[in-house]
Amino acid sequence: MTDTIFHFNGAENAGWSQPPPSMDEAIKHVPENMRRRNLPSWPRASEPELVRHYTKLSQKNFGIDTGFYPLGSCTMKHNPRLNEKIVQNPGIDRIHPLQPESQVQGLLAIYYEMQEMLAICSGMDSVTLQPVAGAQGEFTAIRCIQEYHRERGEGYRDKVIVPDSAHGTNPASASMCGYQIIEIPSGDDGRIDLEALRSAVGDDTAAMMITNPSTLGVFEPEIAKATEIVHSAGGQMYYDGANFNAILGKTDPGRMGFDAVHYNLHKTFSQPHGGGGPGSGPIGVKGHLSKFLPTPLVERRELSDVDPGGVGDGFWYHWTSPECSIGKVQQWNGNAGAVVRAWAFYRRYGRDLERMSEHAVLNANYLRFKIMNPDPKLSIHAMPVEGCPADVVKHEFTLSMSPLKEATGVTGKDVAKRLLDFGYMSPTLYFPQIVPECLMFEPTETESKEVLDKFADDFHTILTEDPEVVLSAPHTTPVGRVDEVWAARNLILRFPKGEGSS
Repeated sequence: MTDTIFHFNGAENAGWSQPPPSMDEAIKHVPENMRRRNLPSWPRASEPELVRHYTKLSQKNFGIDTGFYPLGSCTMKHNPRLNEKIVQNPGIDRIHPLQPESQVQGLLAIYYEMQEMLAICSGMDSVTLQPVAGAQGEFTAIRCIQEYHRERGEGYRDKVIVPDSAHGTNPASASMCGYQIIEIPSGDDGRIDLEALRSAVGDDTAAMMITNPSTLGVFEPEIAKATEIVHSAGGQMYYDGANFNAILGKTDPGRMGFDAVHYNLHKTFSQPHGGGGPGSGPIGVKGHLSKFLPTPLVERRELSDVDPGGVGDGFWYHWTSPECSIGKVQQWNGNAGAVVRAWAFYRRYGRDLERMSEHAVLNANYLRFKIMNPDPKLSIHAMPVEGCPADVVKHEFTLSMSPLKEATGVTGKDVAKRLLDFGYMSPTLYFPQIVPECLMFEPTETESKEVLDKFADDFHTILTEDPEVVLSAPHTTPVGRVDEVWAARNLILRFPKGEGSS
C-alpha cells in the first residue's frame, strides 16, 4: 500500500463503497453557493488496506506511550491501564446521559464521591464536574464570581488582575466574561511583586487569577499576603489549578485563601490528553460562591428518607441545581469518561497522592540539576543556557536558550526540533513569555531516573552539536521542518483536487 490512502480515489469495485447520496431533499436546504460542484471522491480500500493505513498513521504520532513527554505545564504523565478497564465497564460506557436516575445510580455515586474528594484536597466547599476543559473551568469560576459581585450590588467591578507569568487562558477567560485585564509584573526572583499588586487593586477589582506554583515552577511563599491585599479591596481570589500536581497533599488553595479553583483532571489525576482533548476542568468554590455553580450537581440522601417504607439501607443519588445557578456551561453533565478515570486514580492511591507530588518535585529538581550542572568531562566551556531565578523549583522549570542563540545562532525552537530526532517530545516552547528563548520542562512523577539521565545527556549532546545540524532539525520525523508562517497563512482545509473533494 502506498503512503496515502487517497491513492485509491476513484477505484471502482474495490473495497467498501458508500451508497448513493440522498441529495434530493437535503439539497433544498443548502444555499446555491455552498453546494458541491462534484461529489467527493472518497478513498475506497479493502479492510486490510484500511487497517494498515490507520496503523501507519498511529506509528507516526508521538505520545506518552511512545516516549518521554516533558511538556511543561501540561503534566503529561502515564495513565494507569486499570483506569481504562474501569471506564470500559458496561455499566459506565454504555449508559446515556438522559437515562433515569434509577438506572445510573453507580455513575452518580462516582460523581458524588469525586465532588467530595476534590473539595477535600483543595480546601473548597462545593465542586461541579461540568466543565470539560481547564479554560472552561476558568470561565465558569469567573462567571460565578461575576454573579456574586452582581448580587451584592457591585457589578461595577470590571477589572481582573493577572501576573505576567499567567497562562494565556487566564486573561482570555476573564475577557470572555467582559472583564478588563490588568497585568502586573513579576519580581526579579520570578515571584509576584506585592507592591505592584497593591498599586493595581481598587474598588473596581473583581478578582485576581494566579497559578501557584507559577509557570516558572516557583512557589509563591507570600500568597497569603497577596490574598489579603485582594480581599481587602473586595475582590475574589481565583486559583489556576494547572500546576496542582506539585502541591497535592502538602497544601491546598483553601489554606492559601482562594475563593475558587479549577482542577485539570487530565493532568493531576492522569486522564490521558493531548491534541485538544479529551479533558475535564471541574471547579471548586468556597461556600459564598456555591449557589452560583452551574447545574446540575449530584446530591446524596439516605435511602430511608427517599423511600420510608422501603427495605434496606444505603444512599440515593440524584441531580440537583444550585439556587442561583449560572446555568449550564456544557451540554451534558461533564466528561464522564475523564471523571471516572480520575476517580479510579484517586481511589486507588488515596493518601499516597502526597507522595506523587513529592516525586514530581524531586524529578523536576533532579533534571534541572543534571542539565544545569553537566559532567565536567563534556566539552561545554560555558553552559549555554540560563535557569529561572529561583534556586529551588517545584514540578517544572524553565531554561533560557538566549546564551546559546548569542553564541551559535541556535534558538530555543531549534533545540526543541532537534529533540524530536532523539525520540522525545519537545518541552513547552517560548512560554512563559517573560523568559527569553524559553523552554519549559515538566518530567512528572512517572518517569524513572534512567529516563531523566538519558534525556539530560542527549540535551547536552544537542548543545554541543554542529549548529547546522540543529538549525535544520528534525531529520528523522515523517515531516521535516515546516514553514509555520506559510502554513498559518495558507490553511488547507479540504483535500486537494485529485485526492478528495472538488
